Amino acid sequence: MHSGNFTGCCNVLRVTSYSPRLLDAQLQRALRAAGAVVIEGCKACGKTTTAEQVALSSVHLDRDTRLQTAGAAEPEVLLAGATPRLIDEWQLVPAVWSAIRGAVDERNQPGQFILTGSATPADDATRHSGAMRFLRLEMRPMSSLETGLSTGIVSLASLWGGAALPTSPDSASLASLAEAACRGGWPGLQHLDLDAAQDMIHAYLRSIASTDIVTVDGIRRDPNKVAALLNALGRNTATYVSNRRLQTDSAAFGATIDPSTLSSYLDAIQRLWILSPQQAWGGQLRSSAPARKAAKRHLVDPSLAVAAMNATPDDLLHDHAAFGQVFETLVFRDLSVYAQASGFGVQAFQDSKGNEIDVIIVKGTQWAGIEVKLAGTATVLDAAASSMLAIAERMTSPPNFLAMITGSGPTYTRPDGVRVISVSHLGP
Repeated sequence: MHSGNFTGCCNVLRVTSYSPRLLDAQLQRALRAAGAVVIEGCKACGKTTTAEQVALSSVHLDRDTRLQTAGAAEPEVLLAGATPRLIDEWQLVPAVWSAIRGAVDERNQPGQFILTGSATPADDATRHSGAMRFLRLEMRPMSSLETGLSTGIVSLASLWGGAALPTSPDSASLASLAEAACRGGWPGLQHLDLDAAQDMIHAYLRSIASTDIVTVDGIRRDPNKVAALLNALGRNTATYVSNRRLQTDSAAFGATIDPSTLSSYLDAIQRLWILSPQQAWGGQLRSSAPARKAAKRHLVDPSLAVAAMNATPDDLLHDHAAFGQVFETLVFRDLSVYAQASGFGVQAFQDSKGNEIDVIIVKGTQWAGIEVKLAGTATVLDAAASSMLAIAERMTSPPNFLAMITGSGPTYTRPDGVRVISVSHLGP
């Protein structure tokens, strides 16, 4: 049974036990270094529950409007308490940021405050950046390792360090992977039956469209247009979808969104940590074909894309194109969680001729390439490995490793040196 709470509309599901998260160690380390640590991420990914494991006192601004009012008038009133003190949903009282900065300066001790926030407030020139006082940690929904889908026998950090790949014939079935994609990594939904979990995820999307998006900057946006855009993003997850295509697809859901409005809506959705861009990697390309600069777009959890498609596990199993996109978003979520634990970046590569590598793991000037393939058939893997090796030859520096992450099948190293790794074996 897993930790956390899930707020779909007005319902809150609580689970009493706590399952460790990879962010736990990062939080402990950050508290030893900084006066305040900010945990940012979408609603219901587990920020508050994780912070409560180490906080000695707390204030929850989203649960008490009186505290919001008092804090807006005198933010220092929110700071009194045993440390580390948790200020939950701090963005509801933006003035508390400067008050915490001042308290950190006065106390001159690490580990004073933990701030959690599920929306990044609009930029405010009067709010100090927090440099040398605050450390930021991004939290995502649970990875496959954290939900129990993956055994974690293949370590991303070990791969980077040159360790041999353990061979394993066993992996999750495509059916269990489809169910995991539909349920997602939401801590509060892991104990529910799948139908109930999917009902909550649909409610989550409706809540974003009708209520949550207002909290970003106080601007009321058309819920129908937000819902249509979320559906368009979900159906185009794990792609380099253009704004024009998003407009067209939103119109198919009955919402006409002009270009300036679309940009504003996309910005607000990203500030809610629902849209998770996979930034482009320029690389060290020795080629006349320049690298794409636009980011690949993902929703933060595959279950949101599934909900946008109104799909079930059976639907995914009968539509491998859609399942492939959802699977790539699942892998991007997992790799982002694992990479953050070891200080890696997760980017994507595509050149102007359409040659691409789905995932680039980056640290300093070093890189590694990963292709994501739902089907682990020989034909698919041979073509993907050949393409990656050809791209690698055109780089000014060789890759740290090349790998393919599959939805099912064994984990092993190919004769050409490319690793084949089941997603149900991957870990940090």
